[in-house]
Amino acid sequence: MLNNQLCKMGNLCLVFVLISMVLPVLGQEGLKTGFYSSTCSKAESIVRSTVEAEFNKDPTIAAGLLRLHFHDCFVQGCDGSILISGTSAERNSVTNLGLRGFEVIDNAKTQLEASCPGVVSCADILALAARDAVDLSGGPSWGVPTGRRDGRISSSSEALNLPSPLDTIDVQRKKFIAKGLDDHDLVTLVGAHTIGQTECRFFNYRLYNFTTTGNADPSINVAFLAQLQTLCPKGGDGLKKVALDKDSQLNFDVSFFKNVRDGNGILESDQRLLGDPSTRRIVENYAGNVRGLLGLRFNFNFPKAMIKMSSIEVKSGAQGEIRKLCSKFN
Repeated sequence: MLNNQLCKMGNLCLVFVLISMVLPVLGQEGLKTGFYSSTCSKAESIVRSTVEAEFNKDPTIAAGLLRLHFHDCFVQGCDGSILISGTSAERNSVTNLGLRGFEVIDNAKTQLEASCPGVVSCADILALAARDAVDLSGGPSWGVPTGRRDGRISSSSEALNLPSPLDTIDVQRKKFIAKGLDDHDLVTLVGAHTIGQTECRFFNYRLYNFTTTGNADPSINVAFLAQLQTLCPKGGDGLKKVALDKDSQLNFDVSFFKNVRDGNGILESDQRLLGDPSTRRIVENYAGNVRGLLGLRFNFNFPKAMIKMSSIEVKSGAQGEIRKLCSKFN
């Protein structure tokens, strides 16, 4: 479903329609849009209605589902390994603190098992839910190539190398390259922070003791620094939630990039996008200047980056399994 705003712009809508017809070829071999059309025709609508019901109660769940999918794909590939429960499972790694949305995936799985038992994978539910979360937040939608199978391994130690808010651009770049993603994918996917939130403990050091100098991070806009210090006072509640996009937390838009451009990024890894020539150009384009077509470029590129990411090391065909419960191996 295309964003209605785009369709009001004539030729641009036609371009998006044509691209949406081409996008499925970007999926890894074994994945295709409409994979369940004959085996579980209501699969995507069941996931959609489940996500929408939760979103209507709590719009912040959209960011949770998007993050859940991202963290899944970066460890063992997009195979639902993040959903497994257990003390040594991936979801209990220190790098996965604050993950949420598990109950939404479990709810969708329960309904799908009642409708078409043993057909739809948890990994696909997660990919579909991430798409629906973006769409419900006012962002773009896209055809999700499906056909993933669920993995049989989930290890907390393997999640220790996930991208971190403390990573330099070079470290971020290496982690993305290792997954077949380039600078453009990196910046585009980080743009999902437009609907994200974090906790004071993950950026407090930037406000009061950056690089142990006792001073604030000089890359933070002075006026914004005062706002952040009010939200997260020194010695205050480290678990307090703060929106990563100060202007439109619940709207999937380019405001996040404008904030980074203006020194209003909250996570150090986000603000560092402006310090590297390659990533800086992409941020500035997305921020809404003339070359960025008033931000429409982001809505065009985000689906492509998501399809690329959601095809990382997928298991298909006879690989893996179709779990009966997303939190447990069969």
